[in-house]
Amino acid sequence: MLLAPSTLPMTERATTVDGELALDVFERCRGGDRTALTQFVLHYERRVFALLSRALGAGPRIDDLAQEVFIRAYQNIHKFDPVGTARLSTWLLTIAYRVVIDVRRRMKTQPAEITLEAMANREQTSPEQAYSCRELHTVLMQAAATLPPEQRDVFILAEYHELELVEIGRITGTNPATVKTRLFRARARLRELLATVWEETR
Repeated sequence: MLLAPSTLPMTERATTVDGELALDVFERCRGGDRTALTQFVLHYERRVFALLSRALGAGPRIDDLAQEVFIRAYQNIHKFDPVGTARLSTWLLTIAYRVVIDVRRRMKTQPAEITLEAMANREQTSPEQAYSCRELHTVLMQAAATLPPEQRDVFILAEYHELELVEIGRITGTNPATVKTRLFRARARLRELLATVWEETR
């Protein structure tokens, strides 16, 4: 990514109780401190990669897009109010979402098919569980890939990033009522598409 992880002092506490980057680390980021910037990237890179890959499909370009997200974040870090109502992670995911929109515009097509690795984001405890989950995620991947982009996006942010409607609205530039409607339609469509699978697995 942007900075060498080897410069990070692992004994330093970089997060708050809610999982966000510690305020003092954020302030050092704004001052250009390389160690703090490394902590910032390491702390949020998984979330950024997850959103990009789930929305666009996995591939070599995701590394470049993730780096673009963090570059944009650093260039605009002075605009974020760390004591405001928005969380730093929400602000960063907003930047990532704008990168997604930019890529889609350049592609002028539907987003690339979501990959299994992009949709799956949990550890397995046994080969049997892993196989079962991979099958489930394969089906979910195929179903989610058929959703309109605006429905897929809110579904990803709600289900995989566990964000509230207001936060999703901030990221997508949509009012919470519209987010709720899109999420409802996405879930309803996925239930419809997956109904046959659920019957076969009973």
